[in-house]
Amino acid sequence: MSAVLDHPGHAHHDDHAHGHPHGWRRWLFATNHKDIGTMYLLFSFTMLMIGGVLALCIRLELFQPGLQFFNPELFNQFTTMHGLIMVFGAIMPAFVGFANWMLPLQIGASDMAFARMNNLSFWLLIPAALMLAGSFFMPGGAPAAGWTLYAPLTLQMGPSMDAGIFAMHIMGASSIMGSINIIVTILNMRAPGMTLMKMPLFAWTWLITAYLLIAVMPVLAGAITMTLTDRHFRSEEHTSELQSH
Repeated sequence: MSAVLDHPGHAHHDDHAHGHPHGWRRWLFATNHKDIGTMYLLFSFTMLMIGGVLALCIRLELFQPGLQFFNPELFNQFTTMHGLIMVFGAIMPAFVGFANWMLPLQIGASDMAFARMNNLSFWLLIPAALMLAGSFFMPGGAPAAGWTLYAPLTLQMGPSMDAGIFAMHIMGASSIMGSINIIVTILNMRAPGMTLMKMPLFAWTWLITAYLLIAVMPVLAGAITMTLTDRHFRSEEHTSELQSH
């Protein structure tokens, strides 16, 4: 009996060894929703640590009245980057990571609808995060226009502002791809008998959130694109007026 039981196990093991990449390839070419969800959560935790350090620096400066450790310009950079990193680098990827992990399990799907797009939507976050965090080392330092990118402060920033806008574009594209994946998975890949009214609340919240993200992210992209054109194609009169102030 042991021989009968062992043989299928060995066959399955050999098939698994030949059919799935191992080591770093498992993560680089991941199409399994649990692996991609895990990478999203690890990325989110890393960005949470970076944003948390910036928050600690902000509170360290505010511990007593007056200047303690950082000049006002650097303090504004900390405030801006803390907001951008926490929203686009920590909160949103964490939610998408939980969605990748939980949604197929909750609705009875074998995986997400577009597995390779799922992989791409994660790996877009890495260069975007590097650009965002690396803006501290650019001429003039990181953006200091507030995390909502106030005008006209956005026009007075150095090249790091352009890098930040580009990073937000890439993160927005990642969010849109993840949202499309979630919507198609929920609407088309539910198990037999799993009607919309029988779905768990988590699946419903993500279905609505995904639609909202698809509605909102192009609007944000348009707004920051207009900010970019203001920075590089504004009139000479506007430029001289800003310089005079």
